[in-house]
Parts: sequence; C-alpha cells; structure tokens
Amino acid sequence: MKEKIGFIGLGVMGHSMASHILDAGYPLYVYNRTKSKADGLIAKGAIWCDSPAETARQSDIIFTIVGFPKDVEEVYLGENGIVSALSEGKCAVDMTTTRPSLMLEIEKACMEKSASFADAPVSGGDRGAREATLTFMTGCSDETFERIRPLLSIMGKSINHCGPVSSGQQTKMCNQIVIAGTMIGVSEALVYGAQAGLCLKDMVRTISGGAAGCWTLDNLAPRVIRGDYEPGFMIDHFVKDMGLALEESEKMGLCLPGLALVKQLYIALQAQGMGRNGTQALVKALEAVTGRNILKQEEENA
Repeated sequence: MKEKIGFIGLGVMGHSMASHILDAGYPLYVYNRTKSKADGLIAKGAIWCDSPAETARQSDIIFTIVGFPKDVEEVYLGENGIVSALSEGKCAVDMTTTRPSLMLEIEKACMEKSASFADAPVSGGDRGAREATLTFMTGCSDETFERIRPLLSIMGKSINHCGPVSSGQQTKMCNQIVIAGTMIGVSEALVYGAQAGLCLKDMVRTISGGAAGCWTLDNLAPRVIRGDYEPGFMIDHFVKDMGLALEESEKMGLCLPGLALVKQLYIALQAQGMGRNGTQALVKALEAVTGRNILKQEEENA
C-alpha cells in the first residue's frame, strides 16, 4: 500500500510537482494559502486540507515548497504548523531554498516528535517542474534518503544525497551562485550582440554548441529574444536566494563580489516594479545602460 503524501505550496513549481505525485497513484493531501491554486489537483482527486497541521496529520510524508524563510518557519513551527501534528514515523521534506540554520532547527523539532526531516531544494525552474526533470539537492540521513528517493524520482531526474540535514541548502547556495554568474554573462552577451547588430537567435544557437553552452543560454535566452519575461523563477525569490548565499558566505569569511553585483542589479529591477518577472529580465538592467532594446533589434533583423 502506497504511503499517503502531503504537499504544501502549489505555486509555479509546486503545482506541477504535486500533480506528478498524484499521477503516480499516491493518495495526495494538499494545502496552499490561496485555495484556488489547488482546484486543478482537487479535480484530479487530491484531498484539500485546511492547514499545514491537518496536511501533516493526514499524511505519512509531507513535502513543502513555499516562498521565503518566514514562510517555511510558519509552515513548520507556527501554531497550526506541520511539527504540531507530527507523530512517530512521519517524514517532512522541505524543498524551499532557505537558511541552512533553519533546516537544523526544524530537524530538531521533528526529532522531538520521533519524525524524520530532510531538506531537498530543487533546481530546474518551471519547465523542470512540468517535465519532471528537476535536480534535487538532499540533506538527511541515509535511511530518510532511501525512503523519499522514489518520490523525488517522480518529480525529478537528478536525485542527489549531499550529506546530513542542511547540506542540501548549502549545495543550493552553490547552485544559485553559478546561476547568478551565468545569468549576467548571458544577459551581457545578448546586449553586446544587439549592439553589434547580430541576429540574436543565430548567435545563441552558435555559441550554445561550444564552451559557452549552459542551461541559461538554452532556456532563458530564447525567452529574452521573444520579449518573454514571465517567471519560471521570480526575481523576488532569486534576490532572496542571493541574499542567503551572501549571508552564509559572510559567516564563512568569504567575499563574493560577482554575486553581490548581480544582486544589486536585480534589486534595481525590483525598484522598477519588476520583482515578479522572471530572472531573465536581468537584461533590462543592461538595456537601460546601453539604450539598446534587444527585442527591437531582433525585429529589425527578422
């Protein structure tokens, strides 16, 4: 008999991830602050719960993917949070990108209820969630990893055990540092190419086949060229992630100037009301400097 699964957080990524679990035949209990976001899942057979605590009470394994550290803390440690309803043998898995120290705090609270906990942040964006090709960076005991791995494999393609609890978050910090670097590189290449009068589609196709090839170039550069700034991953959330990485680096006595610069550029976009745009909108900060509109340039080359 399959374990009962709880899923909390049905946003851009969470809805697709929960849908894969439901499609695999698992009983699914769901909660989201905005109930309407669960309508599609409920129509397919998911069962609505009125709180994180109720979700945990009904489930054997509870997955969460919410927005910010304060949301994670409330979902787990709040008055009607998951921990309040845990009992022996249950397992909770947080897939949000958040503070490593918070993961250790939640693990301790779960252990006091004889329940297990894992942090398993993801990479791959909205497309990875839809196509079940996400990468999971998991921090937990060996036993917990073996228990949750089949479920993670339903939602993703690359399932990695990074060490004890909080190791998943530390690995995700490394992931976000790399993404920040590639995002500024791809954005600068697009602005440079537009200024040089290149056909940007041809340029991206050409350099993708060489050493510059990367996920950002393959997936986000085409969106920029189409003028599509809808979020696969929102600027507001990425600024949060970069802030976490900079906080952690400061604790370790590290200086990460490249990451700090990219964060400031994104903060400038937030100030212009673009926080809910996708991270590919970074190019807008560079267009403002050059006065060169990438979309207009591509239309001229069409």
